[in-house]
Amino acid sequence: MKAAEIRELTVDDLRARVQDLDDQIFRLRIQKSMGQLEAPAKVREVRRDLARIKTILREKEQA
Repeated sequence: MKAAEIRELTVDDLRARVQDLDDQIFRLRIQKSMGQLEAPAKVREVRRDLARIKTILREKEQA
């Protein structure tokens, strides 16, 4: 997800996205530990999306 797309979302939508991505990272970590993870690069992508969303969420909350 690109930063421009994230900036268009509301604060409530961003908080919901953070929760969803946290859950997704948890599921991916479990799959990795069990050896069932098909796309290891997906973990990195989700973590970066989560960081991007948290950064923009913090910017919006401070404004």
